[in-house]
Amino acid sequence: MANISIRNAAASIIHFEKVTSSNLPQSPIESPLNPQPVLPLLAPSPLTPFTNISMPNLSGNCPLNFSNAKTALTTTAIDCWGSLAPYLANSICCPQLDATIKILIAQSSFSSGKLSLNKTHSKNCLSDITQLLEAEGSNHQLLEICSIHPSNLSDSSCPFVHLADIENTINIPTIIESCEKIDPVIECRDKICQSAITDAAVKIASRKIGSRLSGDDVAMVEDCKKIVLRWVASKFDSSYANKILRGISSCKINKVCPLVFPDMKNISNECGNKIRSQNTCCDAMEKYMTYLQNQSFITNLQALNCAHSLAENLQKLNVSNDIYNICHIKLKDFSLQVGSQGSGCLFPSLPFDVTYEQSTGIDFRCDLNDNVEAPWPSSFTYSPSPINIPALPKATSDQSGLRSTLLLSTLLLLSFFTW
Repeated sequence: MANISIRNAAASIIHFEKVTSSNLPQSPIESPLNPQPVLPLLAPSPLTPFTNISMPNLSGNCPLNFSNAKTALTTTAIDCWGSLAPYLANSICCPQLDATIKILIAQSSFSSGKLSLNKTHSKNCLSDITQLLEAEGSNHQLLEICSIHPSNLSDSSCPFVHLADIENTINIPTIIESCEKIDPVIECRDKICQSAITDAAVKIASRKIGSRLSGDDVAMVEDCKKIVLRWVASKFDSSYANKILRGISSCKINKVCPLVFPDMKNISNECGNKIRSQNTCCDAMEKYMTYLQNQSFITNLQALNCAHSLAENLQKLNVSNDIYNICHIKLKDFSLQVGSQGSGCLFPSLPFDVTYEQSTGIDFRCDLNDNVEAPWPSSFTYSPSPINIPALPKATSDQSGLRSTLLLSTLLLLSFFTW
């Protein structure tokens, strides 16, 4: 098959090359697990968004200064590029979009003195943001994909949004010290910055409702946490603010499984109680996993969560045998499959961005050789932390170089899947 440009068709030739420990970033925490080398995913074809950039149609009624956040906006457009956005949404695209919005509002506070927008400005600014991102190639349904609404730019229920009120309430040195040197691995374990932000949010909310917060006030505290995060973003340049925000969001992302589990009746029928036919059981499991694989790229820690959640649900349906072991299910089987061999692509748990180069196209790193077995809960103490799965899969240097050419459809990533 000829190499077809993304500009003209859905397909692009993807090159996967084995990397060695000399050129691969290492995980900050050594793991007892030893997955195989990471394989970078490259789309060398020229990409439409960066060769035919359209002119955005801005409202003229948004107070945000977009010129001060050009890098963040471009990063977001690439992270949420076109037809790939739904597959990158939960781990890359939406966290970056959320960070960019927080940074834009944070920088606007220098002139407005406020860390939120009113309803009218929120609507206009959100429209302008999408126009700017679409002009650089982002998906045109980005707000729906990431569930972003004008209320995400406002104060919602937080009672104080003026800089003066915020800074007169919170412990500024504590928050700056807790968040300025954030390490995503340490932060997700110890919650140093997150705890400081929560404490500040509680103090802000307490100014209105008193020292005692009830369960009904949880939403207010959550809204105030968003205000505090914007304040934190205002204290650093946009690049470092983005690092802090993405580091914090990665903790939340990796705690859950983003996949939707359909009905498991067929697996229960074929694999429940005493398995009558191992082949029939594994056929049912394979069909089910194929459905999960159509949904999204996920991180290694998310895959661990998904494996545990699926196993727990199956156990409730009387599937007591370790069918992960019986059917050879691995963590990478929970993520989107790429290439002619259908290899699962797991993302690292640390925050990272998709990149674009004119000569190579879209580039993001995934691990196609991570053969970590999916753990069945009966023989596994569940503890989804970076210690169990390396944030960046380790590379090995004892294997010969490998180069293969695989086909990936960027508009129909799976031949039967449409959106």
